Amino acid sequence: MMRQYELLERVSGYIKNPDEALLNKAYVYAMRKHGEQTRASGDPYFSHPLEVAAILTELRLDEETIAVALLHDTIEDTDATRKEIDELFGERIGQLVEGLTKLKRLDLVSKKAEQAENLRRLLLAISGDIRVLLVKLADRLHNMRTLHHVKPHKRGRIATETMEIYAPLAGRMGMQDLRDELEQLAFMYINPEAYETITGHLSELAEKNKDLIDEISQNLVSRLKKEKISAKVASRQKKAYSIFRKMESKALSLEQLSDIYGFRVIVNDVEGCYRTLGVVHTNWSVVPGRFKDFISTPKQNNYQSIHTTIVGPSRQRVELQIRTQEMHEIAEYGVAAHAVYKDSKGKKRESLSENSAYASLRKTIEQLAEGDNPEEFLEHTKLELFLDQVFCFTPKGRIIALPKGATPIDFAYAVHTDVGNSCVGCKVNGKIMPVITQLKNGDEVEIIRSEAQTPPSAWESVVATGKARSSIRRASRQAIRKQYAGLGTRILERAFERAGKSYSSEILKAALPRLARESMEDTLADVGRGDITTPDVLKAAYPETREEKPEAVKPKREEGWFGLKSAAGMMFRIPGSRSKPEKKVKIDHTIPIRGVGSDVPVRFSREGGAVPGDRIIGILEPGEGITIYPIQSVALEKYDNEPERWLDVRWEIEEDNPERFPARIKILATNAPGTLAIIAEVIASNDGNIQNLNMNVPVEDFTEMEIELDVWDLKHLTRIIKQIGSKSVTNKVERVTG
Repeated sequence: MMRQYELLERVSGYIKNPDEALLNKAYVYAMRKHGEQTRASGDPYFSHPLEVAAILTELRLDEETIAVALLHDTIEDTDATRKEIDELFGERIGQLVEGLTKLKRLDLVSKKAEQAENLRRLLLAISGDIRVLLVKLADRLHNMRTLHHVKPHKRGRIATETMEIYAPLAGRMGMQDLRDELEQLAFMYINPEAYETITGHLSELAEKNKDLIDEISQNLVSRLKKEKISAKVASRQKKAYSIFRKMESKALSLEQLSDIYGFRVIVNDVEGCYRTLGVVHTNWSVVPGRFKDFISTPKQNNYQSIHTTIVGPSRQRVELQIRTQEMHEIAEYGVAAHAVYKDSKGKKRESLSENSAYASLRKTIEQLAEGDNPEEFLEHTKLELFLDQVFCFTPKGRIIALPKGATPIDFAYAVHTDVGNSCVGCKVNGKIMPVITQLKNGDEVEIIRSEAQTPPSAWESVVATGKARSSIRRASRQAIRKQYAGLGTRILERAFERAGKSYSSEILKAALPRLARESMEDTLADVGRGDITTPDVLKAAYPETREEKPEAVKPKREEGWFGLKSAAGMMFRIPGSRSKPEKKVKIDHTIPIRGVGSDVPVRFSREGGAVPGDRIIGILEPGEGITIYPIQSVALEKYDNEPERWLDVRWEIEEDNPERFPARIKILATNAPGTLAIIAEVIASNDGNIQNLNMNVPVEDFTEMEIELDVWDLKHLTRIIKQIGSKSVTNKVERVTG
């Protein structure tokens, strides 16, 4: 445990003539108040506030903040009072200690409203004085360093809380080293297996590449010295959590990561930064798209540095950060680099309130605190406070904060869910722009609305916010349900008409109890999906009706139609492949496709058809029936804005089914005698059936063929394509899906 004189020595190392009386009094008072209290580790409780104070001396903070660190648990955990602290240490220190005392534990497994209220208290206390946050972060860092002494069932909650709340707050204040350590410690408890795996891999790499790192460092120093640039070069290895986050976001394996090592180059002035950049880019190859100049355009938290990535010796990608010593201190300590010091006369040298990162945080907190209910406050806080942000405006001047990469769709949902659901277009800074435009700081966004709009499901992959994504998903589900209900209505109307019975919503409503359904819409949707058969509905509506099996009518192939049976067991028509009248194929079975209603005409798309094995989608064509497309068909793009027309269907075919299905392939082959014969022989030998052939000669040496053929299923088609592609006359072969 640190001694009293050791604490004074630490502070004296960066403050000339510190207030020793204040620090001594706080040390003795806190030690006496905590008395015989102990921590979970068995250590004296006073060791905790003392370690918090020690962390703050590493951040070079003022005497008042160190005193608050020593006292921060006295009101909450001892018999000390605010009045007593005011009398002994002054009202300002008393206010800071009380501010910390009021912060209740943020319990991420508690109710959202309670969690949000506790978070609100923390943020409001921070907005009063940034030193509340600095002490709180140091407090959390020491707690995380000693988390192994806490009971196992509490570790996960505390680690998650640290990862979601405190680490992002440290990052927002530019305190990157502190954030890295908090994330690393939290990661160790949240995902111990991944932590152990990555840490072990990093240790092996460090040993393996030790000579390489030394070589790069010496090479850098040597080349800069040659150009008369005085510089300090230090190597660094990425943290385990940083690597894990990159692996997740980019779907990479550990072996695929090539930029694990980085180097910091610290020079004397800004001019030296750009001269260093010139030397680096002149001597090594630059990785495209990996250059950022945060000196000319600082980050919101005042961070300044030049980032670039080069290809070093052994083809190893190496990240470089180039900055001045002053920039380095801000990068290391963030807002703490602007600590309030006093000279020997007690005059403040610099105020934390002058720091732009803190000013930005205060402004955001003020916006968050206005008018939201607790749940919305929590959701908006994580959106606005803990992500890289862009700030946009409504036409009336309201500020909407969104994560980087957000679109006008995200903006609309941030304003209100109804605004997002009815969004059909937007104006950005007065100009009509696509709704997928990425917004920038300061943009004014006006949403164009239509009450007839349903958000396209494709928007879900475009938006950047969880709120927008969940709202779009919910609206799409409702639209699909409505579409199934409409399909179910048409099926029942035709079924009742065929049975000679009258149909109305009142008749169906009266039959709901016998169908074990509670609502009309649920029942109609189930009929549309094939979950309820029309005979069951008829029997429920008219119990005296005798069930009659419909006579199966065998369709003629030459008419271009063949039988299709739904999951409900009913017959309807579907166009077959485009067979010529003289080529008749015997049909012994119907082909069930699950998910399609019973009395609706169904056909395959003309853009390449579909074969069993394909994932398929049904598109409802008003007045015509349903068209089946393979999921990869580009023809589906024209329906992206009409999710209500999409049906989820799938194959259900017996193994002995004798039916073929239409497909189309495109071949680029050598323009030489016998080429067509070789390709036709492959198709024939694999039991394929050519229905149509188109050929053209795009250039003199090659022929482009488009062949329509009948195949049994996707495996059959894939085998034919693979064997055609293996022939020496073939340059390229691919399936055409639209």
